Amino acid sequence: MNKMGRHAWAYTLFTLPTLLIFATFFLYPMLMSLRYGFTEWNGISPAIFNGLDNFVAAFQDPYFWIAVRNNMYFISFSIGIQIPIILAIALLVSQIKRWVGFYKALIFLPTILSTAVVGVLWEFIYHPQAGLLNQVLEAVGLSSWQHAWLADGATAMLAILITNAWQWMGFYVVLVVSAIYAIPKHLVEAAQLDGAGSLRQAWFVILPLLRPVIVVMMLLSITGGMKAMDIVVVMTGGNPYGITEVMASYMIKKAYRIGEYGYANSIAVLILFFTAILTSVFGWFTRNQEEVRL
Repeated sequence: MNKMGRHAWAYTLFTLPTLLIFATFFLYPMLMSLRYGFTEWNGISPAIFNGLDNFVAAFQDPYFWIAVRNNMYFISFSIGIQIPIILAIALLVSQIKRWVGFYKALIFLPTILSTAVVGVLWEFIYHPQAGLLNQVLEAVGLSSWQHAWLADGATAMLAILITNAWQWMGFYVVLVVSAIYAIPKHLVEAAQLDGAGSLRQAWFVILPLLRPVIVVMMLLSITGGMKAMDIVVVMTGGNPYGITEVMASYMIKKAYRIGEYGYANSIAVLILFFTAILTSVFGWFTRNQEEVRL
């Protein structure tokens, strides 16, 4: 401790650049958003303080609540559908004895693609005439199922959720597979000696030990769902008729298309506020569950 105290200036010197970057690119923009969120501002003229008018307008804006609902869809789809599929795929991959690296690389491949590439690729897949999905449906005799997937409000949001899940699933699969490999082998072997089959081993031994990883995936799903934007902008731009809008894309539209920068900043503040609430509730719930288990 004394040595550390004598060299405190060295620690300050090494941490100062990081603190400056954090303050410049995170803290300062956040404070500016908070400031302009309480103003009427078009991005050019001087900002005029208008109190809570922007926030009142947001809570009365039906398109804003559509955007909030779609962010909740992202979170629900990730936690309720994507994570169980990830766990199933990871369990299967962990049982493979040969070409493990090849399968992991193949699954991880979509993650290294940019969202723009992924969005354009799946736009072609969903294309009503030349798209792969409709072509496959026609080939198997299900022409009646063919659809303009991204142009119909009933299917557009689901199509985006599937695309987003496809892009990020590989990252989580590799994460879970690594956690499975870290499980002590004697625990699985003990279950085998007790006569437990593969399913019972997975349910009673492996999955409980994966709980910390699952909690992390759920937390990342919440934060990722709240900041979702790029895949929506690339694939639909919030259309048709704003049905696929999320809060971040709606914020961008209000700022750069309509010029309501004050209102857009208030949406940014609300995104931060909602995210803080959701993560706090999730943290409280997981802590309570851990105390119950203990």
